Amino acid sequence: MPHKMLKLSTLAILVAGASQASAAVYTIEPVSTAGADKLAAQEYFPSAQANADSTPVSMFTTGIKPSAEGENCFTGNCNAGSYDVAGTARRGTQGAPLSDAVAFNQNRQFVNDLSGLYNYCLDDLGYNTCKVWARSEYFGYGYNVDDEQSGQGLGGLQHIQQTWKNNYHSNAVALDNGAAVTTKADDASAYPEQGIGTLQDKTTDATLEGIVGNYSFGTSSSAVFNNNGVYPRAFAKRGFVNIDGTPAALLNPVSGDAFVKNMGQTMANGAVKTTDGLLIVGSSSFAPSFTSDPASRRPNTDDINIGLNFNDSDDYKVFKDCATNPSNLYSTFECQFSTFANEAAFWLVDASGNVVKSGVMGSNLAAVDKDHDDVSAQASANAVAMVNGSPVAVGYISRDTNSSDSYVMEAAFFKPTTGIDSSWTQTAIPGITISTGDDRNYEYTMANDVNANFKVVGIAKSHKADNRSYPQKMFIYDNATGQTKFLDSSVSSIFFRGANGDAEAINDHDQVVGWVDSETKNQIDGSERRHRAFTYIAGSAAQGPLKAGSVWMLDDLTNDPELGNASVANSYRIISATDVNNAGVISATANYCAGGYQNLTKEAQCSVTEKQVAIKLVPKANATDKDIIVRKAEEDEPVKRSGGSLGILALTALGFIGFRRRK
Repeated sequence: MPHKMLKLSTLAILVAGASQASAAVYTIEPVSTAGADKLAAQEYFPSAQANADSTPVSMFTTGIKPSAEGENCFTGNCNAGSYDVAGTARRGTQGAPLSDAVAFNQNRQFVNDLSGLYNYCLDDLGYNTCKVWARSEYFGYGYNVDDEQSGQGLGGLQHIQQTWKNNYHSNAVALDNGAAVTTKADDASAYPEQGIGTLQDKTTDATLEGIVGNYSFGTSSSAVFNNNGVYPRAFAKRGFVNIDGTPAALLNPVSGDAFVKNMGQTMANGAVKTTDGLLIVGSSSFAPSFTSDPASRRPNTDDINIGLNFNDSDDYKVFKDCATNPSNLYSTFECQFSTFANEAAFWLVDASGNVVKSGVMGSNLAAVDKDHDDVSAQASANAVAMVNGSPVAVGYISRDTNSSDSYVMEAAFFKPTTGIDSSWTQTAIPGITISTGDDRNYEYTMANDVNANFKVVGIAKSHKADNRSYPQKMFIYDNATGQTKFLDSSVSSIFFRGANGDAEAINDHDQVVGWVDSETKNQIDGSERRHRAFTYIAGSAAQGPLKAGSVWMLDDLTNDPELGNASVANSYRIISATDVNNAGVISATANYCAGGYQNLTKEAQCSVTEKQVAIKLVPKANATDKDIIVRKAEEDEPVKRSGGSLGILALTALGFIGFRRRK
């Protein structure tokens, strides 16, 4: 009998060990830091070199490579190693997000100096730390508070604007599975412009927005050129596509306007394979945007601090000359601040990298009236999917409110009339129409992603305070029913009233991923709330152990307390999920603590300097809801296994993210 007892006890221990080892639903796989390390090793401005050497480069994910048909990592039928992660590495603050058609979706185009950043923060974010936030975004991370204009910070808008006199060092590189990506903008052959000067090495910023098959795509800034002692850029942004590593530029599809073709921007945001090649969607400038009062859009040259001023008495003529006199385009300081009206656009790229078809995707208001006072019409396609054999793109369009608000950005979808050509229809997503006047409900709305079921996820930025904050709400639209619903407390208590969030992606199984505020403090009473990544099973079918209708913080789905503080999962707190493919694999951005956080709780502290890194979350085959172990709110709470919702549990590891990503 004792012998049998020993055998049973041994078996019980082995079974328990096997059960403990399988805890958690997702495994965290870190993405290579090679590209980030390469950026960190690059030379920086001498005045900020010491700061650059001592500050980790941050990594962000933007998308994940689609899985093959039928693959499902929840059942073990997948090749997780083949799902490359797209993203970017950035040194310091960005000042003006490269992934925005206009900075922070302010179609007045006024967020271009310290005052603009500060006012945007007050009016749209509601922090009481807006002074610090604005200075960090303008002067760069770790700026010298005693001498702000000395250029001590990392990144920041001022460094971009000072390029004319000071040249530039790359602040962001595109990443394909962690490796740095070369874009067409790094190649002098991409610039047919005459008289622009000599290309300067390592002066572009870029982000990779997605990977589809052997294609990758994204958006890059122009390189900087030495033009007789001044350093112009040829344009602000240009979409690109790489085919098996060979880069090509996505040029402006407009015709007849040399100024727009040369200096107007293009952006590549989403893509899908078709029988004719890769269909890329994004945005493109198609008309210059200036008013009789250019002061409403030009930055404060005192902030730029390079000894140059705009011509106050004749700004209109100077800016208009940029559009009408190309010979002065790259020798005139003001032309570097040219602004444009932008339209949703597409490019069809063949297997050799040739753009075989391109055009705009709708009839924007700007075609008739590109300016209304100081507001320009803006539109963009942010993502695309094949729905019943035909592409459907989603993003936003301009709507004329016939009021002082003029044009606003409103969530919409785009469909081609016959095949992939230049004739597309655009339809505003119902249920989130922007009202006008004193009762204005939203600052803007936009769609971020669409799946094969024609379900759309996106955001609606509140124009007025709710629970003393200005929440960015999340929505999901189902074209089959024509209904739009918000991800709010009626869906899960995770989406509490007044919370900011971003529904960033949805796969064909109706699994939604994104980020949401993880603490309920009044945002206007403090700094930005902490963010945490979530997933929502929006369809009627479970995804592995994740039941239909359930909402989870990803930190809980990776938690494995049986392995203790030194577990891989305890070295990460996931701040944003940016994409999910049909196999259930998620691309995400996380805070990383080498050696692990001090404990497994949501509020755990890190004893060393945290880094922001890119990760991939891979479902564990055959996991069950018993493997879900909710992180404790406090260290002395008992650990409980649960398959239910998270209730009022909050996550509090600090992380700063932009408001949305592109696919």
